[in-house]
Amino acid sequence: MIPIETLAIIFGLSSALSWGTGDFVGGCAARRTSAYSVVLVTQIMGIITFPILAFAFSESLPPLNNLMWGAFAGFFGAAGLIALYMGLAKGKMSIVAILAAVISVIIPVIYSALNEGIPSIFKITGFIFAIIGIWFIVSMNVESNLKAKYLEYPLFAGLLFGLFFISIDNFSATAIYWPLTVSRTTAFIMLTGFIMLTKAVSKPTSYVIVIVIIAGLFNTGGATFFALASGAGRLDVATILSSLSPAVTVLLACILLKEQLASRQWLGILFSLAAIILISI
Repeated sequence: MIPIETLAIIFGLSSALSWGTGDFVGGCAARRTSAYSVVLVTQIMGIITFPILAFAFSESLPPLNNLMWGAFAGFFGAAGLIALYMGLAKGKMSIVAILAAVISVIIPVIYSALNEGIPSIFKITGFIFAIIGIWFIVSMNVESNLKAKYLEYPLFAGLLFGLFFISIDNFSATAIYWPLTVSRTTAFIMLTGFIMLTKAVSKPTSYVIVIVIIAGLFNTGGATFFALASGAGRLDVATILSSLSPAVTVLLACILLKEQLASRQWLGILFSLAAIILISI
């Protein structure tokens, strides 16, 4: 029988693999259809999956205020995904994924510092690494064709994801799947209303629909594996392992899309990945 600590590690790595793959596939889908369509499908997958998991694990309904935090998480999470997928579609996936990830980790740390005091030396070191990494990534040079105007997408996505994690932090310790169900339902309603008002979604081809569904499955799988990892082991271990998801996106972009980065940008990516790990400790 596999030890519980080993299971937590397996689930945490599976979360990173699933989230990272979902971001890559979602970015590819957003290049062929509206990012809103991609995000909408991810919410539908969650609406179907999370209640099943709640019943399977006999999870009881949490208090109303916790469900309200789930609604906030749905709004921030959906808006963050739209910004991320638009950034992945318009800019280099390697850079967009890393910047969004770094910002999304920094925001909750600042929130914790304001409420719980100065962070540890690991987190402070992570801040320094993040600043260095971002500077290397966004520095313009003759080897890079990075568009400065596209940086607004990953930065905005990171801010929204940070608020998403803060909202999740306010969930009940005994309820995960029901608040996540409310989160996805809220996001679905919000996105559906927005799409109907703006008609921002064009009808995708059957091939693109398959890609969008795959992106939704991986995104939902990432959240599910993260919940399993945090339940099976320490939350900090689950956070550190799942935060490696941008490395998966970067690897897939380099292998499948043949993205080429300047040496300075690779150095920035390494600093940023180290920052994610340090800040999550």
